[in-house]
Amino acid sequence: MAAAASPSAGRTDGKPRTSPKSVKFLFGGLAGMGATVFVQPLDLVKNRMQLSGEGAKTREYKTSFHALTSILKAEGLKGIYTGLSAGLLRQATYTTTRLGIYTVLFERLTGADGTPPGFLLKALIGMTAGATGAFVGTPAEVALIRMTADGRLPADQRRGYKNVFNALIRIAREEGVPTLWRGCIPTMARAVVVNAAQLASYSQSKQFLLDSGYFSDNILCHFCASMISGLVTTAASMPVDIVKTRIQNMRMIDGKPEYKNGLDVLMKVVRYEGFFSLWKGFTPYYARLGPHTVLTFIFLEQMNKAYKRLFLSG
Repeated sequence: MAAAASPSAGRTDGKPRTSPKSVKFLFGGLAGMGATVFVQPLDLVKNRMQLSGEGAKTREYKTSFHALTSILKAEGLKGIYTGLSAGLLRQATYTTTRLGIYTVLFERLTGADGTPPGFLLKALIGMTAGATGAFVGTPAEVALIRMTADGRLPADQRRGYKNVFNALIRIAREEGVPTLWRGCIPTMARAVVVNAAQLASYSQSKQFLLDSGYFSDNILCHFCASMISGLVTTAASMPVDIVKTRIQNMRMIDGKPEYKNGLDVLMKVVRYEGFFSLWKGFTPYYARLGPHTVLTFIFLEQMNKAYKRLFLSG
C-alpha cells in the first residue's frame, strides 16, 4: 500500500539505479569485440569445416585440429586471423544490439521487488533481442563468412577482400546492396535459436548456481554459467548455423544461386553429406562459442560492476 501511495516519487519504486541504455549497448558491443579478439581463429576453423566437403561426402578436414594445422601450414599464423575486422564489426553491430536490447527488456520486466522474469519470458526476450541484432549485423556476417572462406579456394577463385569495409563496398557494387542481407532469414533464425538458448540459459544457470548456495556472484559463477550456456547453445544451433554459412558463401552458377533457400541447404547436406553433417564442426563450434560466451559475459559483468561502482554507488 505504501508503494502505491507514492508512485512518482523519483526512484522509490524499489528498483536499483541502473546505467543508461546507451551504456548498456556500448558495453554489450565492447564485451563481444573483446571476446572476438581471442576466438577469431576458432571461428575461422568452424566456418572452414562447415564448408568442407560441400556437395560431397569427402571432407577437406578430418578434425578441427587437422583444419587448424592445415590452415597454419598453407596461410601462416596471420591466416588464422583472416576476417578479424569483419568479426569485430559483427560484434559492434550484432552483439551491441542484442545484448543491449536483452538487458533493457530484462530490467523492464523485472519485478519491483527484484524478482527476475521466468524462464519462458527470458527465452522470449532473448529471441527478440537476437532477431533484431541479427538483422542489423547481417552485412558484417556476410563479409565474415566470405573472408574466412577465401583461403580454401584456388587463387583464381578468391574474392580477395582487403578488410571488412572493402568487402562491404565491393559486395554492394558488384552484387547489389540486397546481397549484404543475403541469408538474413536463416541468420535471424539462427540468432533466435542461439539467443533463446544462450541468454536465457545463462540467466537461468547463473540463478540456479546462486540459489544452490555454493556460488557467490563472482567470476567463477559467471564462468560456470557461461560454459553451461555455451553447451546448450551449440547443440541447439548448429544445423541452423550451417544453413546460414552455406547461403552467405554461395556463388551464382549459370545465373542461378547454389541454394534456393534454407530448406534446400538442409536437404542437400543430408542427401550428399549425411544427416550428422548438420553438426559438422561441432568441436570448433563449441570451442569457439563456449569461450566467446564465457569472455563476453565476464567482460560485460565486469564493466557493469565497474560502472555501478564508479557512477551509481552514490
